[in-house]
Amino acid sequence: MALQVGDQAPDFKLFSSDLKEVSLSDYKGRKLVIHFFPLAFTGVCTAQLCTMRDSFGYYEGMNADVVGISVDSPFTLAKFKEDQSYQFPLLSDFNKEVSQAYGAFYEDFAFNMKGISKRAAFVINEEGKVIHAEVLEDAGNMPDFDAIKRSIEA
Repeated sequence: MALQVGDQAPDFKLFSSDLKEVSLSDYKGRKLVIHFFPLAFTGVCTAQLCTMRDSFGYYEGMNADVVGISVDSPFTLAKFKEDQSYQFPLLSDFNKEVSQAYGAFYEDFAFNMKGISKRAAFVINEEGKVIHAEVLEDAGNMPDFDAIKRSIEA
């Protein structure tokens, strides 16, 4: 079941595209926007993260950080980040534990792929509580970026 607003966000430790371990607790005292996405180098995923890239300055100015999480390897994510000039970390949930903990997980996906992150967006506040939660069943849809911004402004 997906996390709901008011829930404590599960902590995690994942490797970034820079091969550094990153945890939720690294962001304590700041808001964190977490974007789960199915697969690097796909159209809607690229558009989702490019929207965050293009408004990155807004989030920095609001004491908020951004991360992207998928089940891709850190090496794939490094190339994706480089190609798209993302300023924020991309984290590899290769073992699929964080996607499942956040309720953002497809058991079965397109082309008989198993165990892929759902497109989802969460905003975690300075104390680790979920203040925005959105898990999309249709991977062709985009998160509500205006709702994400409103949750950060609140």
